[in-house]
Order: sequence, then C-alpha cells, then structure tokens
Amino acid sequence: MSLNAACRKVLDGRDLADSEIRYLIELPDERLGEFLPLAHRIKTARFTNAVGLCAIINAKSGTCSEDCSFCAQSGHHRGESPVYPLLPADDIEKAAVAAQGHGVTRFGIVASGKLVGGRDLDGFAESVRRVAALGMAPDLSPGILDRSQLKTLKHAGLKGYHHNLETSASFFPRMCSTHAYEEDVAAVRAGIDAGLHVCSGGIFGIGESWDDRVELALLLRELKVHSVPVNFLHPVPGTPLENRPVLSPEEALKIVALFRFLLPDRHLRICGGRPTVFGETRKSELLTSGASGLMVGDYLTTRGNSVRSDLDDINRAGLVPAAS
Repeated sequence: MSLNAACRKVLDGRDLADSEIRYLIELPDERLGEFLPLAHRIKTARFTNAVGLCAIINAKSGTCSEDCSFCAQSGHHRGESPVYPLLPADDIEKAAVAAQGHGVTRFGIVASGKLVGGRDLDGFAESVRRVAALGMAPDLSPGILDRSQLKTLKHAGLKGYHHNLETSASFFPRMCSTHAYEEDVAAVRAGIDAGLHVCSGGIFGIGESWDDRVELALLLRELKVHSVPVNFLHPVPGTPLENRPVLSPEEALKIVALFRFLLPDRHLRICGGRPTVFGETRKSELLTSGASGLMVGDYLTTRGNSVRSDLDDINRAGLVPAAS
C-alpha cells in the first residue's frame, strides 16, 4: 500500500478499502508533505483550479432549544451570543449584496433553533426570493424542515438546504442530548428528496476519534450530499467545550485530506474555526489540501478572516474563485 496507489484508486473512481483508510489515518505528520498534494490532485481532477466562495448571515440568533456542547447559541449554556428574532428581508438582502461584491456565489441564511414556525417560514421565503433575485444561490440553515416547508421554500427560489450531522452517530450522544441523530439524518434525506443542493458536514476537535471522522464521511457519501462543510472547534466560553484544546493545523489538514480521499466528488467547504486553527500564517495551506471551497467573512458568533486576504491567498496559490 502507498499514498500514490491510494490516489490512483480514488482517481479511477474506486472506493478505498478499510485497510487503505486505516493506512491514511495512521500516516504520521511528517508525511503530510506527500498526503496533501495528492488530496489536492484529486480535488483538481473534479473541481479544476476553482475555489467556491460562500458566505452566511446569522439571521436569527440565540436561545436555541438544543444543547449541542460546542454552540454558544444554545439556551442550555452560558455562552455569550447575541439574541434576536429573524432579521428583516431588507437586512438579509443588504448582506447578500455585500457578499456578492466579493465574488460570493452562494449565500446562506442561518437561524438558531430546531423547528420553524409559520411567521419565520414566511420571512425565510421572502429573504430567499430577495437573494435569488440578485443572481446568487440562496441557501438556508433553519433547523429541521418538513417536506411541505421545503416545497414552499423551493418554490420561493431556495437552492440549498444546510443541515449538519456534526459528527458520527456513535459520538453524537456525547455532544447533544436534546434530539436523536436519526432526526438529522432524516432532515438531510428530506432535502435531497426535495431536489435541493444539500450541504451537510461536521465539526472537528470536539473529542471525536479518527474512526468517528471516517464514520461521518462514509455516511455523508451514502446519503449523497452535494457539499460537505468542514468546521473546526472554536472553544467558546460558557459552553461545555470551553476548555477543549484547539486542533493543531497538522491534524486539521489531515482531516481535510482524508475527507477528499473518501469524498472525491463532493465539495469540501472550509467553514467555522478556520482562523482559530490556522491563524494568519498557515491559512493558505487549506487551499492545497483537498478543499474546494471556503466560507468567507464572519461566522455565526465569531469573526472570520478578511475577504480580501482570502482572495489574495487564492490568487497566490494559482487558483481562482469559482464563477458559479
């Protein structure tokens, strides 16, 4: 077994065997210099030299009914998070226009909470219409939607439904106790059945094992999600994980490369926690580690890098922002 053989197998359209996945997991950090370029080669074969840019707005914040251990917006924790109802469509449209000016093509409207009520559904639909009218792809992360709600929002112009599984089914009960993992999986399936671009991924550095990471990747492959957001824990004061050590850049890069080998034809979008793990000095390494997209601008409750610096990194890496 060798890295080059594993890369050739993936490029030929074949899945890696369990023993081959184990080989990749056990690679020492000293071999990242071999691993990352091969992951980038797989990415380039499918997504050329383009980097997809997305951005989000925290459209409804705080007092979430769920107790996810990493989240500042949970009503169960003491994390400092702004609290406000769904923003007016005018404010969401204004944020989308600003993002579009930086070359962003997908704009996510993110709301805290598990379930959506009638008034919020109307507000989401209006905001989706506004974003779609700009020529952008409107995405929505509102919690769990039923088929009727998905149909209503798709009719309004919704292109993407974002609902993270966060981690493996095995590890999930240690992270969240207020709903079942199967509910999240059902939400992802509903989005796919509705014909939407489904974005579902996870957060890493919350105490999960490499086996948990592989389990998540293989489930996402089975579900046929289109895009996989990769988030890294930013420990937030007042949450159960406030003292959790931050992942090293090496481990984070290895996660991205492994996911590229396991999900060669899915978008891997690097999202939350990027500044925390990589800072200013190593953030450009992600662009040649298998990632095909970046979330730019600020995150839900934490600051992101400047969009200008991300665009400069893309240019220096010989890559270009994706046109659509």
